[in-house]
Amino acid sequence: MIKEITTRPFDDQKPGTSGLRKKVPVFQQPSYVENFIQSIFDSIEGRAGQTLIIGGDGRFFNREVVQTAIKMATANGFGRLLVGRGGLLSTPAASNLIRKSGAIGGLILSASHNPGGPKEDFGIKFNAANGGPAPERITDAIFRRSREISAYRICETDDVDLETTGHLTLGETAIEIVDPVADYAELMESLFDFDAIRAMVEGGFRMVFDAMHAVTGPYAREIFENRLGAPAGTVLNGEPLADFGGHHPDPNLVHARDLYELMMGPDAPDFGAASDGDGDRNLIIGKGIYVAPSDSLAVLAANAHLAPAYRGGLKGIARSMPTSAAADRVAERLAIPSFETPTGWKYFGNLLDADMATICGEESAGTGSNHVREKDGIWAVLLWLNILAARRESVRAVVEGHWAEYGRNYYARHDYEGLETAVAERLVGGLRERLSSLPGTRVGPYAVTAADDFAYKDPVDGSLSEHQGIRILFEGGSRIVFRLSGTGTTGATLRVYLERYEADRARIGLETGDALSELVAAADELAAIKALTGRDRPSVVT
Repeated sequence: MIKEITTRPFDDQKPGTSGLRKKVPVFQQPSYVENFIQSIFDSIEGRAGQTLIIGGDGRFFNREVVQTAIKMATANGFGRLLVGRGGLLSTPAASNLIRKSGAIGGLILSASHNPGGPKEDFGIKFNAANGGPAPERITDAIFRRSREISAYRICETDDVDLETTGHLTLGETAIEIVDPVADYAELMESLFDFDAIRAMVEGGFRMVFDAMHAVTGPYAREIFENRLGAPAGTVLNGEPLADFGGHHPDPNLVHARDLYELMMGPDAPDFGAASDGDGDRNLIIGKGIYVAPSDSLAVLAANAHLAPAYRGGLKGIARSMPTSAAADRVAERLAIPSFETPTGWKYFGNLLDADMATICGEESAGTGSNHVREKDGIWAVLLWLNILAARRESVRAVVEGHWAEYGRNYYARHDYEGLETAVAERLVGGLRERLSSLPGTRVGPYAVTAADDFAYKDPVDGSLSEHQGIRILFEGGSRIVFRLSGTGTTGATLRVYLERYEADRARIGLETGDALSELVAAADELAAIKALTGRDRPSVVT
């Protein structure tokens, strides 16, 4: 039976760069989930009879919201629902399923790399028909609707069995519980030279993949162990858990420290990797060498032609503004366009749809290509493996060879998490007020050549996105970027991005901390970070 339930708006349902993220108790408020899902549905034009994808990363509260979404989608006239078995779908797998099935979109239940548990984070986002995060015109419409909603529609019925693949009908809606891994694994096998990778593994190549008790465990076991022949146990922490085993599922050097220590040890495997809560981020570590995400993007772009899917060349390379310019140097060498966009994967969607870019990346450990419209952790791992198999070189040899050829962009991100929002906004506001006066001045040893608040005009649809981060550019190609993050759930996170370009081959082997020490001091001098925040050091350095 379909019911229309009277409700009242909540004033805090504005989607961020990756949907709506809040603490679980916020989502557990009566009608909170229902209001937001109904606001999404009310903002989808022509949804009657259409296909909708539903799934998430398996974090706490995932199953309950999957059931609610199924009942509401049925009541709102969708003709067909494809739901991941167990309520699971990695974000890139959901994007693929949207595109493959011709769906009008999908509900992805995830807070990505944020912690999970009864008091931790949850999220809901809508991906559009191209498989990518909804553009601002849709998220703005969702927010407007959430401020005026007065009722939601839901089918009152028993919960659906999520554990068994197969077909059922609820009212006039066909529901299919699908294997969350199969379609995605087939896509990966079509992109890469699995025979070459398998031969490398059979020849003694050793790898480990840390799934961080998140959604990629089943995907990694199927692809790395079953299809590529890596031995059982290659996938670490492979069982998806609602609280990610009590850990923070962010594949960086803080939260994947055990993997880092293993790869720096005397009996390190040849290759180590990890992915995050919903499977869209990646960490790459070779024996004795960590590969920074910006370097990884550049290396992947420079060597993509070694994989079958990219042998015809790349149309272009796109990176988020805070990501280092290393990929730009590859694009210049390949004589293809390079694009600098705001942070948020949705900004790559138009470029990919218009066939203007093939490979995209963000410094926050997200890389991907035109195969889906999301960043994709396992895709990045497989492209690395394909490159290693083709070049028959170690990770270190590939990376150091790249630096020798293109120069090195020393790079780091300093995160100051959990700041008082007013303090963070005052810091950034103070910088904005001084932008026009900075060019021509010196900060420590650096001469400022330009300073701005980054704005992006989309080359496809002409839309303008302003106030996307403050850039301080120095003579010689170094820079500092200040930006407030939109992916947290409490307080504010200040991200400070530090980049120094070094073309001298004799100076590309410095430790990153040493190479950037003067830029760190310059950042504090420019923004008065210690004075305003009281923090002597960042919460996380990546």
